[in-house]
Amino acid sequence: MAKYGLVIDLTKCVGCRACTTACQMQNDLQPYERWLRVQELESGKFPSVTKSFLTVQCQHCDKAPCISVCPVKANYKRTDGIVMIDEKKCVGCKYCMVACPYQARIFNEERGVAQKCWLCYQRVEKGVAPACVVACPAGARYFGDLEDPDSAVSKLIVRRKATQLRPDLGTEPTLRYIRS
Repeated sequence: MAKYGLVIDLTKCVGCRACTTACQMQNDLQPYERWLRVQELESGKFPSVTKSFLTVQCQHCDKAPCISVCPVKANYKRTDGIVMIDEKKCVGCKYCMVACPYQARIFNEERGVAQKCWLCYQRVEKGVAPACVVACPAGARYFGDLEDPDSAVSKLIVRRKATQLRPDLGTEPTLRYIRS
């Protein structure tokens, strides 16, 4: 069984937000709803200031705190590693939103449920990469099977030393980032 993950090469990300727009379109989100956000980061001192970008979304953690806090078991992890929300079970308590250290969830007021990235699982099941990966004009996003040593994501993790966003949190996210 595959274990899916993303590698995001921050050295290639230009902050265009095509990934965010593709996600919104794929999931029929309103313009103010974002399952994937792009943060602008500045470093250095004038006149040597540099700008970079960090894309943040559900990290599809192996030790997802959103799953353990859900009182109705609406949050769960599929065998392929994708963390999901069963909207039919969700009671809108927002515990999962508070528990997520990445602030990767939104609350859909109209439906009364928490929502988040699900790695476009319907596309993945058809052999198509998530919309954010396909839409990235800079080629900064890679999707694949983390268990397959020959997959692009596995090779990038080893070759480019892709790391977790916040390893200190102990959530063991399946998303990895290339920083330099």
